[in-house]
Amino acid sequence: MLVALAILVGLVGAIVQVIPGGLVVGIAVFTWGAITGGTAGWTVAVLAAALTVGGVVLKYLIAGRYLKRRGVPNRSLLFGAVLGVIGFFVIPFVGLFIGFIGGTYLAELQRLGDPVAARKATGHAMRATGISILVELTLALLTAMAWLLALLSVRL
Repeated sequence: MLVALAILVGLVGAIVQVIPGGLVVGIAVFTWGAITGGTAGWTVAVLAAALTVGGVVLKYLIAGRYLKRRGVPNRSLLFGAVLGVIGFFVIPFVGLFIGFIGGTYLAELQRLGDPVAARKATGHAMRATGISILVELTLALLTAMAWLLALLSVRL
């Protein structure tokens, strides 16, 4: 029951991006597999570890390559992330997104000096964020499905 709750929290976290959802799901499933033991337990534990590590690596590689191809520097994303964290405390939850978008826009406006180009670069950053959320959510769902299949094989 606790594993299912942790998986649910992790899946919500993968969407909302307040907690590292894929990591929460991976740790919960890995722990369940290690405690359960046996072929099914250890197989799902190793699979959870591989999917979790793969998800973390893939989400940054894919989003990073997307942004690099569109000329958006990491500095703008870092500034957006810092303002996102500040925004989270000023306006709980919603401030994270407002701060990220506003911070990225301001950094790009300062760098490019053109509001239209800054808006376009901010749109690229938002799409890259969406891509990384989809990658993390997909791999977290695959990990959760692996756990469910292992649970059914152990219980039946």
